[in-house]
Amino acid sequence: MSATRVLVLNSGSSSVKYQLLDMRDSSRLASGLVERIGERTSRLKHSPLAAGGATREQSGPFADHDAALKAVAGELARDGLGLDSPELAAIGHRVVHGGRHFTRPTVVDDAVLAEIERLIPVAPLHNPANLTGIRTATALRPDLPQVAVFDTAFHTTMPESAARYAIDVETADAHRVRRYGFHGTSHAYVSRATARLLGRSPEEVNVIVLHLGNGASASAVERGRCVDTSMGLTPLEGLVMGTRSGDVDPAVIFHLARVGGMSIDEIDALLNKKSGLVGLCGDNDMREIRRRVDEGDERAKLAFDIYIHRLKKYIGAYYAVLGHVDAVAFTAGVGENAAPVRKAALAGLGSLGLAVDDALNAVRGDEPRLISPAGARVAVAVVPTDEELEIATQTYALVKR
Repeated sequence: MSATRVLVLNSGSSSVKYQLLDMRDSSRLASGLVERIGERTSRLKHSPLAAGGATREQSGPFADHDAALKAVAGELARDGLGLDSPELAAIGHRVVHGGRHFTRPTVVDDAVLAEIERLIPVAPLHNPANLTGIRTATALRPDLPQVAVFDTAFHTTMPESAARYAIDVETADAHRVRRYGFHGTSHAYVSRATARLLGRSPEEVNVIVLHLGNGASASAVERGRCVDTSMGLTPLEGLVMGTRSGDVDPAVIFHLARVGGMSIDEIDALLNKKSGLVGLCGDNDMREIRRRVDEGDERAKLAFDIYIHRLKKYIGAYYAVLGHVDAVAFTAGVGENAAPVRKAALAGLGSLGLAVDDALNAVRGDEPRLISPAGARVAVAVVPTDEELEIATQTYALVKR
């Protein structure tokens, strides 16, 4: 195929992030963000990376995703990279929830759209926005393959023993209640990049991936396949996050409703938006929390300790699930940049072969790197994630086939 470019779209409820890549060498030609769609203060920020040009900003308002994507198409056209280019092979879309049905990237048709729409009840904040992006892009280029790449797909290899909750089977099946996992494109990319860093193929290594950002998740990857992950039916389960609680006793919900008089919507907002680090100490930025810890702030220290305790529990649990671990990989905003988090998470785990070299851990960089001591039984790596490249790679591989 002569067309080698892929446009990656990540459509949120009020934003569109995008990158245009040339898959001959995985180079980025342009990237940008439209934010606050539907508001008077909406704006577009566009960076023509290939030409080395200056970032351009365009004020809105952009009334809807259709207006936003037309503005994106106009900015790309100014750089000679328009959506009408014969070099554009496909548009790849991030779709958060694919349920059990979608286990791999999929060319979008009416049946696929209907299934994504049917999954809205288990992803009410994300799937509607993803659908809007797909439909708008299709209207702009109806002749071009639109490919959905699902956050949940990488985790569909989990065995039933990991994916099922221990509740009545008929009830669970009727309402599609099971553990799906998220951040799948990141976990897929990082697990493979970690294997490359070790000079081995993904099928030869077991990796614990720790995606630590404002949203955070862990996965156990056995020979290239996910066998467990910390997020569940929704992204609320698992690790302590910026504003999400992670694991709680389900009876907390009943208690808050019966004793606290809170509504379901109020409890939902509490656990998703007012919990985690922000609920514990008022901040969800790890840099600010560490600054407060260093200044002796006890509330910030407790929040940090709870965050690390939960993280360490999952590392130990996934070590047990895998039986043998070749590497632990830290990624995303906190994982890539917060050396104190990496050090604290592995402190005391020397008997498992896990440790960090303080000097290596302190180094900052944009490339995958090892931070474990020389000769360590288990490699510890920092691997910058690249979800857009992963989406583009999966999209291009599919349309080439």
